Amino acid sequence: MRRVLGAVFAQRDYQWVARREPLRWIKRLWFRFLDWIDSFSHTHPIGYNALLVVLTIALLLLLAHISYVIWRVTRQAAHPARTAETEGGIAHDAARHLARAEELARVGRYIEALGHRFLAVVLELDRVGALKFHASKTPAEYLWEARLDDMGRASFSALVTELYRHLFGAVPCAEKEYTAFGEAAQQLTRHVVPA
Repeated sequence: MRRVLGAVFAQRDYQWVARREPLRWIKRLWFRFLDWIDSFSHTHPIGYNALLVVLTIALLLLLAHISYVIWRVTRQAAHPARTAETEGGIAHDAARHLARAEELARVGRYIEALGHRFLAVVLELDRVGALKFHASKTPAEYLWEARLDDMGRASFSALVTELYRHLFGAVPCAEKEYTAFGEAAQQLTRHVVPA
């Protein structure tokens, strides 16, 4: 009998090992919360009803907000506000970005002006067919894509380096550097290699 019992209890189904439950504390916390709610409903019925009303209102407000956000997202997807002139909120008008750059430079915000000045030159290069503008591309991606001669590629590389240095490297930019950047950008369209 002892041998038969030993053989039966040696089987895998009878291996009683305490299982590890890493999230057991959450389960315990949940049951403690349910016990508290139950005791709260018995000891303070008016407070319990008020709590239910507040939680119901909060749930309805949350559902209304979620519905509003979904409506806004699907409305924009169904009726894109982008025209042929915009992509990702960026106007495809080099002159507009150039004017914005000059406006920012006049008030001494040279780093922001550099960004608009670079965008203006990229849009101008797109207009002449040297590259294809897309709002998600980085300045370095344009550098690899641009169809420019060797001198133009070196100049464009210097512009990208200068832009990264000031815009992302937080190196201060003065009027002199902004002016030099603008002059180099203005000369860039002369170095376009025909397709």
